Amino acid sequence: MRKGKSLVFLLLVFALLAAACSRSESETWGGTPKSPDDVVTAPDTLDLDPEDPETAYIKYGKEIYTDTATVLPEETGNELSCASCHATGDSSTTISLIGATNNYPAWRPREDTIFTMEDRINGCMKRSMNGDELDFESKEMRALSAYMKHISEGVDEEESDELTGNDAFEEVPEPDVDRGEELFESKSCVNCHATDGSGKGMTSGPALWGDGSFNDGAGMNRLSDAAGFIKDNMPKSDPGTLNDQEAADLAAYVLMHDRPVWENHDQDWKDGGRPTDIITQDRRDAIQEGTFDWTELDNVIPKEEYKK
Repeated sequence: MRKGKSLVFLLLVFALLAAACSRSESETWGGTPKSPDDVVTAPDTLDLDPEDPETAYIKYGKEIYTDTATVLPEETGNELSCASCHATGDSSTTISLIGATNNYPAWRPREDTIFTMEDRINGCMKRSMNGDELDFESKEMRALSAYMKHISEGVDEEESDELTGNDAFEEVPEPDVDRGEELFESKSCVNCHATDGSGKGMTSGPALWGDGSFNDGAGMNRLSDAAGFIKDNMPKSDPGTLNDQEAADLAAYVLMHDRPVWENHDQDWKDGGRPTDIITQDRRDAIQEGTFDWTELDNVIPKEEYKK
């Protein structure tokens, strides 16, 4: 019922649900490993040559990546960081960015153009971070690019395809937001993200809705992406234990809440192909009023018809 790989890069698409609570200089990335041999470890920044001029950029890039809203408050419009979606740490099960540099340049149908790694970073800055683009020639952009290159060293294209991306739902069981609200408490989401979804820290539990979260132009604002992310990565203490229906209910509950509005929806997917499950402001209003029919979305299957 689910298909793989809808790449959600560093600051994109949501910062939905928690990131790692701590991290060391030697970091482990990637999804839940099937065995110790499946763990992929990012290169250690402690071993970088202090005399190499690139070292300072890599370390500054890591600092931006980990604490984006704190390091770049003028460019970031919410309370998230790259690590909110792409967490690191020995227990991390969220979307890896090791090898992400192998995916660019690449055609982006949403923007109808070729994207470089720098374009992708800025896409996240504008959408997931609800902020402003970084100047391509700025120290900050160069630092983030250097850090991305550093953590991708030695990873070939085939391996990067396995490491990066988010397993979105191809078909989503018709969600129940009331059940999602119950699950938000019973599955301990409130422990990291607070009862009101405002979060408890950009890496320990980022904001899921409200002014501190991603805007509705982010990839995570799609029901299928949010449900896939939740099923694969949450709850943080026991990832992968939710069933499809629970993940869909939680995703719908999170996305029904108000969040910053992306002002350029009319510039996306100009040549067609717009996903049908983007939760726009009009849809949020209808969901909150209890008048929205989820089965109007092409990829939502009525409960009685959904089969795993």
